[in-house]
Amino acid sequence: MQTDIRTACCALLLLLGALPAAAAEADSLRRTPAVEIGKGIAYRSPGGNFSLTMRLRMQNRIGLSFDRDFDFRELEARVKRLQVKLTGYVWSPKLVYNIQLGFAGHAANARSNSNIVGDAILYYRPSPAWSIGLGQAKIQANRAQITSSGLLQFVDRSIVNGEFNADRDFGLFVQYDLPRDEGFTFTAKSSVTLGEGRNWGRSTNGGLVYTRRLELYPLGRFKDKGESSEGDLAHEEEVRILLACAFSYNHKAVRTQGQRGDLLPDGASRNFGNWYADFLLKYRGFSFCTDFMGRTCRRPLFDDEARTWIYTGWGFNAQAGYVIRKKWEVALRNSMLFPGGKVQPRAGYERRSQTSLGVSRYLVGHAVKMQADLSYNHRARAVETDYTRWAIVFQLEVGL
Repeated sequence: MQTDIRTACCALLLLLGALPAAAAEADSLRRTPAVEIGKGIAYRSPGGNFSLTMRLRMQNRIGLSFDRDFDFRELEARVKRLQVKLTGYVWSPKLVYNIQLGFAGHAANARSNSNIVGDAILYYRPSPAWSIGLGQAKIQANRAQITSSGLLQFVDRSIVNGEFNADRDFGLFVQYDLPRDEGFTFTAKSSVTLGEGRNWGRSTNGGLVYTRRLELYPLGRFKDKGESSEGDLAHEEEVRILLACAFSYNHKAVRTQGQRGDLLPDGASRNFGNWYADFLLKYRGFSFCTDFMGRTCRRPLFDDEARTWIYTGWGFNAQAGYVIRKKWEVALRNSMLFPGGKVQPRAGYERRSQTSLGVSRYLVGHAVKMQADLSYNHRARAVETDYTRWAIVFQLEVGL
């Protein structure tokens, strides 16, 4: 009996001696950043008043373009995107920051100067429903532009989005999400921004951009924020639908596309509006989306000597895809641009279209994937017929 008691006491003493070491080891594990492909490198301070998630993205691309007779025109080989994204909160989970830096030429070009800052914004989230941000971020206008370039089912966004998207700007951003996952719900987004695009700095003409967007989810929200990604990798078990519309009014814009494009001649400015309408459906690996967007401006042209002009008119894009066992996806897209009557002579065509066939191989979702697109371009009643008709692009994306 005494031997048993002595053995138990020794075991208790050993256990008590091991507790501090175990606690130290547990604390060390809590301090060690967690790493997961597709979700980044995550760290949270022991006190819980700071968190950081760092994500890295790389897009390497090779492309070939051909004329109408399939004669070689151009070879493209470059790093399309190289980005670092930092997200988390400071002091309180209600203060959320979002920083994105782009180091490749495509992402770093702003006002013809190299500038790596893409996003730099701090949000205050007093409740799960409300979000108020101040800084530089994407204007929440159309679905195609809101969707990250790393979450596409094609190598690039459509030519329609390329002409009419609102891009990034500095200002105040407000969002309200009706806190409901099942059944009808909606999201309302609003912003007031400077108007001249990212990294501009200051404006002397007093013009601002006012943007409003309303998103309706009649059958409930998508899995894994599927409204912000293309392709149904989440494999929705129930039909999910997004209906959305937006309008962005740019007062005294000094660039041809508002937040992007060339400066207007002789210090001129113009008022114009961009409008958007989106539809998205996902169900059991199948996805379909369509986008309508356009631009209106009363005086889109300048004198004949000025090459600068504002593209008015509208465009339409439709695309569909099917994901096979969450590994392969085949997608088809058709995009069309219709310049307004006043600017058709400057555009050089009555209608421009692009039809693309895309094949994607997902290794780790959208984080690590290989994509290949075959596209055919056509311009109705084109002034110049010497333009790229066929394009083949292969892209490798790796994200952490």
